[in-house]
Amino acid sequence: MPELPEVEVVRTGLAATAVGRTVTAVAQRAPALRWPIPAGLDARLAGRTLNAVERRGKYLLLAFDHGWLIVHLGMSGTIAWARADLPLRAHDHLDLVFGDGLLRLNDPRRFGAVLWHDAADGPPLGHPLLASLGVEPFSEAFDGALLHAGTRGRRVAIKQLLLSGTLVVGVGNIYASESLFRAGIRPSTPARMLTRPRCDRLADAIRSTLSAAIAAGGSTLRDFVSSEGASGYFQLECFVYDRAGQPCRVCGQAVRTRRDQQRATYWCVGCQR
Repeated sequence: MPELPEVEVVRTGLAATAVGRTVTAVAQRAPALRWPIPAGLDARLAGRTLNAVERRGKYLLLAFDHGWLIVHLGMSGTIAWARADLPLRAHDHLDLVFGDGLLRLNDPRRFGAVLWHDAADGPPLGHPLLASLGVEPFSEAFDGALLHAGTRGRRVAIKQLLLSGTLVVGVGNIYASESLFRAGIRPSTPARMLTRPRCDRLADAIRSTLSAAIAAGGSTLRDFVSSEGASGYFQLECFVYDRAGQPCRVCGQAVRTRRDQQRATYWCVGCQR
């Protein structure tokens, strides 16, 4: 699944290629992804200019004067800039056409989403899918104090709390394992056991890990590509993720793994206590 760094890489690419262009047509080939795609998008968007491409958590927000198209890439979705005459492939579900180019959404598993939030309904951050999300990891609101306050009394393992997105958004499975390694915290540690200094280290580790992943173009484990079709390579820099049995890059002990709620967790017993 594309996580925050991958979505941010896509956002940056779309902002560079599509912002300021005017939609000339919308071609819809699937009635629904995770939820029904709004009917009448062609009439709603044709002749409208794309003003900005924003991000909230793992959601892309395509801003027009009269509302926002909210896009989630699901498990396997991609949205890429292409020539208007590019041949169709299987699972090409939606095109936003901008004259000689287009934004094409491809989603083999159909776990993604395309929704419309009208400006008459208020700011997009009030949409039910966005309103309950945790803070952005690069915002001024996110720091060790917020993590420490949010973990008090919580018996759940810190990795599972990070994955929930209720405290901070965008720290998916890859980046939770990597952030906890950089902070020296074992993933199974009960959240309530973290001291303020450890929360400070974890907040710093989350920001530095996500920043490094964005700089590397994200992680391509299966089929993620940027809006220009490029693969990410952060997975080559991982300290523990997907390195079970291999020596830790820091202490040399074998990286361990187990499955938690159908997700693989990786850690080093020497570096994470």
